[in-house]
Amino acid sequence: QVKLVESGGGLVQPGGSLRLSCTASEFSLDYYYIGWFRQAPGKEREGVSCIGVGDGITYYADSVKGRFAISRDRAKNTIYLQINSLKPEDTGVYYCAADGLTNVQAMCHAAGRYDYGQGTQVTVSS
Repeated sequence: QVKLVESGGGLVQPGGSLRLSCTASEFSLDYYYIGWFRQAPGKEREGVSCIGVGDGITYYADSVKGRFAISRDRAKNTIYLQINSLKPEDTGVYYCAADGLTNVQAMCHAAGRYDYGQGTQVTVSS
């Protein structure tokens, strides 16, 4: 079981920004695909952005294109999700997951496939 830890969430006003982090302490992320998923209250979990850590290929859900940016810091073994121009509908718990055999688009459309940790809460409200 791949253990990842999410952090960086918080309460922000509409239009604000946050940077979420996903890190692993017990293994290298270099050979994995990492996805960020979110679950809004009363809704199913959905993929928002995924990245191939080795090749840097990225994928974004249409709802976040132009506002979210996923990136990797291989030296820190951490994947970031920069979320800008936040909207109230971005509110939810954000999770990350790892997969060694997939591609970025498939991973982001397979939210139900993964086990998740605690996640990090993002609340967008004025």
